[in-house]
Amino acid sequence: MTNEQIRAACEAILFASGEPVEVSRIAQALELEPDVVSGALWELSRTLDERGSGICLLRLGSKYQLCSRVEYAPQVRSVLDMKKNAPLSPAAFEVLAVVAYNQPVTKAYIEQIRGVDCSGVVATLCQKGLLEEKGRLDLPGRPLLYGTTPDFLRCFCLTSLADLPELPEKPEIGEEHDDEIDNEQGEQIRDFFQSEE
Repeated sequence: MTNEQIRAACEAILFASGEPVEVSRIAQALELEPDVVSGALWELSRTLDERGSGICLLRLGSKYQLCSRVEYAPQVRSVLDMKKNAPLSPAAFEVLAVVAYNQPVTKAYIEQIRGVDCSGVVATLCQKGLLEEKGRLDLPGRPLLYGTTPDFLRCFCLTSLADLPELPEKPEIGEEHDDEIDNEQGEQIRDFFQSEE
């Protein structure tokens, strides 16, 4: 196969699939080395970008997917008569952040950080395909462990979890701030940071 034929075959596979496909699966189907397929996919992505195509190649870790470009979403939505998904609530974003940065985690861990019951939010995020069960913790009761999904990466335009922004440094609370901490919650925060030292 020529390089052009390899690119065309990759494009056809991804178009027909309609979902993310592992490079190794494409390589197996084409009877080629994964490195050759990765190079062809890079060229395909560049070609789509250069010609201003309404389609783009999205990389999700070791998987690739053909998608319509974000700027054409209103037109695509109107043709397909799709309803715009309801936006995520602030609580859902908080839960996603806790899971994304600490996964795999239990629901109890999320609730400990947020301070409120998260059963409904976790269930909703699982239904939307942004979270999934990753197994069970080897503790009494064997609680479920949750983690993010490839759909989470796609929705937030991330190639991998390594692309998440860095968390800010933990603030230091020194003596100069003691007078600002005058309520019960503030004292608990101060005690937490002092115990970490």
